[in-house]
Amino acid sequence: MHVKLLSISAKGLPLFKEELFITFYAGQRVSEADRNQLHLLRQDSTFYLNNAVSLIGINASGKTSMLKVVLLALNLLNNEPINHIETRDILGSAEKVRLNICFYSDNDEICRLETVIVSFQDQNREIIYTIKEERLWTKPASSVTTKKKLLDFDGIAPAAIRSNDEAFLPSDTSIIIAYNKQRRQHIHISDLLSLTNMKVLPVSDDIPLDIVAFLDPTVEKLSFAHEDKKITVHLKFKGKPEILLADPAELNHYLSSGTIKGIVTFTLAIRVLKTGGYLVIDELENHFNKEIVATLIRFFMDAGMNRLGGTLIFTTHYPELLDEFERNDCIYIIRNRDGITVHNLSDILKRNDLKKSDAYQSGFLEGTVPTYEAYMSLKKSIRLALKKEG
Repeated sequence: MHVKLLSISAKGLPLFKEELFITFYAGQRVSEADRNQLHLLRQDSTFYLNNAVSLIGINASGKTSMLKVVLLALNLLNNEPINHIETRDILGSAEKVRLNICFYSDNDEICRLETVIVSFQDQNREIIYTIKEERLWTKPASSVTTKKKLLDFDGIAPAAIRSNDEAFLPSDTSIIIAYNKQRRQHIHISDLLSLTNMKVLPVSDDIPLDIVAFLDPTVEKLSFAHEDKKITVHLKFKGKPEILLADPAELNHYLSSGTIKGIVTFTLAIRVLKTGGYLVIDELENHFNKEIVATLIRFFMDAGMNRLGGTLIFTTHYPELLDEFERNDCIYIIRNRDGITVHNLSDILKRNDLKKSDAYQSGFLEGTVPTYEAYMSLKKSIRLALKKEG
């Protein structure tokens, strides 16, 4: 069964200046040509999902914080206890956070989960989170005929209300667990934000050689043999003898960090495309050249390859990547001016035909490039440092 995020809103997050609201469906008009890069939410509907969502901003703008909110929501929907979710630190020591997640269930329902999270310090002064209130609304997807009504649950009674007297429901686990169990729902999440060691390949037999060759054309063979609980890595470069390694970590001596990270990323991407899940990556361009990054984005935006609507959600510093998108509604501008704000590019830039990288770099979007004053201060500081050393 597949679950598709429609929107996330969050109120009370300490780092955010205002209530956060982000959508994952196509908000702008969808042309015939656009349908080749979008995912139809359900048959006989006119609602489409964006298969790639970009969060862009300058350094320290809050891009990673935004990803943490998305991962918090996804893991909450996946029955994870809040205190076990790695990105729970985005909640900080907030007194109360109200999280609303709207999603589509393969049960052909549109759902809204509202979760109120509170925090306290235990005897070791560690912050512990509990769910104070929670409600779940559902409605038949067939009853929604316009985008305006997609997230509207006015007049609908909750299908479930949390009772904190339930003996078998942990205080930090959502009531969505019962809904998921009944419908056998699970979201496949590949999270590169939490995968800290990108220099070690996952030991697997299913790394397609085409991926390796795309990243490093000199590699002719890469495979893993399992015998008596021991692993032997077979590596061969074109025109050279085969190399046998007893430890996958030794590949770091033969393959570049970019190649290894690329293999990990593309392998996870294939799994997400197979399952219709979510691939979440912070600073996608790190260790990759622009063409490799663009290739990954294009795979997700190819409806022929991405039949189940796998979703790539990533942050980037590179405005040139924005030009890979023909639409504006899949791009979010992240700024931090006395608090993080998140705005959809389609609300700022009304025309899809304008070159997005030019608008971003020109400062037209405001707060998307370092200020001239910051640039001059940095220049002055470096000059002084150079004089002292000279």
